[in-house]
Amino acid sequence: MEGFVSKIEAVNGAVNSFAWGPLMLLLLVGTGVYLTVRVHWLQVTHFGRILKNTVGTLFSGKKSADHGANISPFEAVSTALAGTVGTGNIAGVTGAIFTGGAGAVFWMWVAAFFGMVTKYAEIVLAMKYRVKDGNGVYHGGPMYYIENGIGKSWRWLAVIFCLLGGLASFGIGNIAQSSEISGALGDLFRLPPLASGILIAVVVALVTLGGIKRIGKVTSLLVPFMSAFYILAGLVVIVLRIPQLPGVFARIFAGAFSFKSVGGGLFGYTIMMAMKQGFARGVFSNEAGLGSAPIAHAASSTEEPCEQAIWGVFEVFIDTIVICSITAFAVLLSGVLDADGGLAAFTSKGAAAAAAFNSILPGTLGGKIIELSLLFFALSTILSWAYYGENCWGYLTGNNRVVILVYKIVFALICIVGAVGSGTLMWDIADTLNGLMAIPNLIALLLLSGVVAKATKEYFSDHLLK
Repeated sequence: MEGFVSKIEAVNGAVNSFAWGPLMLLLLVGTGVYLTVRVHWLQVTHFGRILKNTVGTLFSGKKSADHGANISPFEAVSTALAGTVGTGNIAGVTGAIFTGGAGAVFWMWVAAFFGMVTKYAEIVLAMKYRVKDGNGVYHGGPMYYIENGIGKSWRWLAVIFCLLGGLASFGIGNIAQSSEISGALGDLFRLPPLASGILIAVVVALVTLGGIKRIGKVTSLLVPFMSAFYILAGLVVIVLRIPQLPGVFARIFAGAFSFKSVGGGLFGYTIMMAMKQGFARGVFSNEAGLGSAPIAHAASSTEEPCEQAIWGVFEVFIDTIVICSITAFAVLLSGVLDADGGLAAFTSKGAAAAAAFNSILPGTLGGKIIELSLLFFALSTILSWAYYGENCWGYLTGNNRVVILVYKIVFALICIVGAVGSGTLMWDIADTLNGLMAIPNLIALLLLSGVVAKATKEYFSDHLLK
């Protein structure tokens, strides 16, 4: 049995090295570059208008309209952000810096800059080709814009996407997150792993069984709170070390373009590692190009595709440019990067982030902030991925109610598996599946880029944003 498991691990490791390897990362970022050119750099030319018509609308004082069976634009972006703002924004960024150096932060910003348009394009297509079920609920995402946009003969590609996404939801969207929550609850409240798992499973079941309306309501409350909590804590850390901030920026840019060899190794190794880690963290964090977030956006009551899609630009901005950067600044300002033994000196990437906050804030306050943030980030990710998985399995079975109900129950129970610490191999496989999801999605984005360009031109020329 051990030999069989070892073979699976070896195969998965090989596939994972491709799914999250340099070629795929360049393809993901390259697609963003291509789409950016096609829509005339809208993340720059219209950024002010985008902020005004997304987050700016939250302070307009207008009463919320009735969204029927669907959710509001903000609830849609909250559900999507719930999936993208996760443990990777803390642990993942920390690990990327330890592995790729400070320069990884710059390449993370580059990936996010072009990822804004990739996410925008995904949402435009998800909105344009979504379908409405018998209850008046919209369903959309890569599977629908592949079948309805490219053509019925491409349905096989949509099926592949849904199989990958449906399986990945159990690992990357559940087991990995449940494990983080269990650890946080244990550290903060001394709650045993099994009790943590049962608690997580009950909460997840209560929310997900209520459908997208309930998920949207919960995430629209949870995401702003957890984001503001972490951002404010991070800003305090930065302000306390503000004199050192210019040096941090210098270190980031120097590391991003350092062609020196390391230990007699390949000339330019430093910049290659910085690029790989930065691109990987940018893509993995905001999920631009993976095809998951447009599933949530498609449930919005908004009728105009581009109007909902501009929320995607804001989504990538807040996830990577703001939240990931705060983690990066805290790590670089704290000096933990120079600890003897590197990352191996800490029990985990999250522990390294906690050490960074603790070195600047009094006592163990920084560690508590990290634990609470990981708890909320992980819970929100579980809720959004439950919806992603539901839609993937729903597409494969014609939205069969029994299948979807069984999926929700199994998904909730899997939380217990993650909390008690088992299922590592399943997590690793799901991580690979998560990366492979990008392939069918990127094919669709490239083939339908003309549709995105046309819709964008019409919207920014004729709409009220003008």
